[in-house]
Amino acid sequence: MLQSEDRYTELTARRDSARQMGGEEAVQKNRERGRLNVRERIEHFADPGSFREIGMLAGKGKYDDEGTFKAFTPSNAVIGTCQVEGRRTVLSADDFTIRGGSSESTVSDKWVYAERYAHEMQLPLVRMVDTAGGSVKLLEQQQSTKIPGYSSWPSISLLSHVPVVGVALGACAGLGAIKVAASHFSVMVRGASQVFAGGPPVVKQGIGVEIDKEALGGWQVHVKQSGVVNNVAETELDAFAQVRAFLSYMPANVFEVPARQSFNAPSTDQALWLDQAIPEDRRRIYDPRKILRAVLDEGSMFELSPLFGGSTITALARIDGHVVGVFANDPRVMGGALTSAAACKTERFVDLCDTFHIPVINFVDQPGVMFGLDAERAGTMRDAIRAIAAIEQASVPWMSVMMRRAFGVGGGMHGPKHGPEGRSLNYRVAWPTARWGSIPIEGGVAAAYRRDIEASADPAARRDELEAYYHRLSSPFRTAERFGITDIIKPSETRDAIRYWLGDAVALCARQTGLKKRGLR
Repeated sequence: MLQSEDRYTELTARRDSARQMGGEEAVQKNRERGRLNVRERIEHFADPGSFREIGMLAGKGKYDDEGTFKAFTPSNAVIGTCQVEGRRTVLSADDFTIRGGSSESTVSDKWVYAERYAHEMQLPLVRMVDTAGGSVKLLEQQQSTKIPGYSSWPSISLLSHVPVVGVALGACAGLGAIKVAASHFSVMVRGASQVFAGGPPVVKQGIGVEIDKEALGGWQVHVKQSGVVNNVAETELDAFAQVRAFLSYMPANVFEVPARQSFNAPSTDQALWLDQAIPEDRRRIYDPRKILRAVLDEGSMFELSPLFGGSTITALARIDGHVVGVFANDPRVMGGALTSAAACKTERFVDLCDTFHIPVINFVDQPGVMFGLDAERAGTMRDAIRAIAAIEQASVPWMSVMMRRAFGVGGGMHGPKHGPEGRSLNYRVAWPTARWGSIPIEGGVAAAYRRDIEASADPAARRDELEAYYHRLSSPFRTAERFGITDIIKPSETRDAIRYWLGDAVALCARQTGLKKRGLR
């Protein structure tokens, strides 16, 4: 029987082994790859001195023939709680220095416990993912296999309860890819992170294609093309900064609302500039982000998926220190039209705002759903309908600022029309530059008056004459006469109009906290 001092000696030895991770050689190799080790990552991310580790002694012990402890290899999952900008957060991080962070060489109950802890304690969860995925060697170790899945892992339920973040810090395969993607916000490091269901060896064996891991699952694939990952970071430290920024807009859980912060308003000159922001020539484009910066609190805009579905901008921001979800169409990308990617991006962002009771403001310049062969093959209308469903199922307060165009199905998606249980109160205001309808005037005239225009002595002049006539009929003031629009305002009055509405919207959100009837779709 061990004496008490022997027990404490063994405890100290096990703890020291855990802190040494995969050993000096493995840690040095990781450093030579230009990457932080798991404990350095935690140190850089969490508030200084705030990390409290859980399950440090999970792993594999080595014993002699008499059962005396000799050595210890820790699990390659490090979990615990910490403070992030003063707010309690659950952290789960892979240790690449032990078997490449493989999910099949860890103690799965340990990282699952972190997820369950976040779920039950209603705390945000951050996953630092750096895992080589499963390994067939587990079959030899256990002399048996298992049906895939973790029955005690609340992976989907979590998304309806607390903010979940996935940070890809290496090659994240299989389970690692799921941990990154099954989140509200995800970020990967340019050139250093990859995300895929199966890595290059699996792809070569399975479908006979040779491909390197960056081409298979790098940031160009998932941040720009697939949208599986929201943002790309230049370094690991940049990734951590983006995670901290995202969490600053989130409540701890769905039973709270985001905290209000101090703020600086845009300058008076910025507000006055808005009155000239939309070009008189309807064919000219402009920078929508400059408009947003002139309305939102200074420096408060944090974009999600800026490189994916670029015709639609989605961002978390603040007005008067209150958190808001912001949409805007970007006429510089596909004319601002609703593409398949933009529709998927819209659906995901609406779900995020609705889940965490964040009022939505949509700055609308939507020419409609993208058309053409590529758009049809992409299933754009299918994705548009899913986005419509997300908008109509949302119960969060919504305001639409009609800046320029709102045409067709895409234009009709500027805000909810029916809402949960058949109710909706979309607060809509318009700038005098706004125009809306079932079809843009220019295209409508070309289609309806084709023969008339072709038969005219001066086709161009006849087309201009017809377009001018219909533009007069489509004046937003005629819609306002019938209360088809709540109000028409000067662009320079936009921030004040939003502030007036936002006070009521934030108060309503505070009264409607809790789980939604429908979780993340």
